[in-house]
Amino acid sequence: MGNPVEENLKTVKQQMKLACRASGRKIEDVQLLLATKTVPLEKLQMAMQAGAALFGENKAQELRGKFPLMQQYNQVEWHFIGHLQTNKVKDVIKYVTLIHSVDRLKLGQVLHNQLVKENKTMDILIQINTSYEESKFGAPPESALELAEQLSQFETLNVKGLMTIGKLNATNDETRHCFRLLKRIQTEIREKKLPRVEMDILSMGMSGDFKVAIEEGATIIRVGTSVFGQRYLPDSYYWNEDASQVD
Repeated sequence: MGNPVEENLKTVKQQMKLACRASGRKIEDVQLLLATKTVPLEKLQMAMQAGAALFGENKAQELRGKFPLMQQYNQVEWHFIGHLQTNKVKDVIKYVTLIHSVDRLKLGQVLHNQLVKENKTMDILIQINTSYEESKFGAPPESALELAEQLSQFETLNVKGLMTIGKLNATNDETRHCFRLLKRIQTEIREKKLPRVEMDILSMGMSGDFKVAIEEGATIIRVGTSVFGQRYLPDSYYWNEDASQVD
């Protein structure tokens, strides 16, 4: 039997090329991040053997479990893409080069304090709740600039851009609205020329909506199911945590 993950990867990359061509963009300007939530190690290995080099994990404990594979394939880069609790910061910064989900000042402060202790810096994205869904984490769009200004005060944090999750179970138009809003916020923050704030990355688009995201300016798309197959846990396990219970 061949490598089904490799075949799926080829399909997704072809779809990326078509979306780039349709929107007048270069394929090199969009990175494919493979979302590894609950994906078994053998499937990750298949992806790595097929040349995939960028992976994103949602849960700190899963990152720990995948660390041996990270060491084996040291050309691979790992990002953290899920909701980050402050008590998991110390764990997560051991493994990743970019955190996509900084959505509150308190998390920025805890990250900064830990990074100071370890004499490290960390690249981050600000997560924005562009769909205004109560079940989702992310700063409200109208607070994005203020949060960027607050985070820019921490010399250990490099704000590289923004992340959002498109409206779940939505039409293309509703999803497109979310992505366009993120693009507008990027422009607004960029114009302020804040220290350590670059705004070059837009992380948006998942298996069901990445083509729309590319059309609207995504520079990183986060794809799991289309490459690894259906997961045995529902999306609510990852995205619809109780956003009112923020630490």
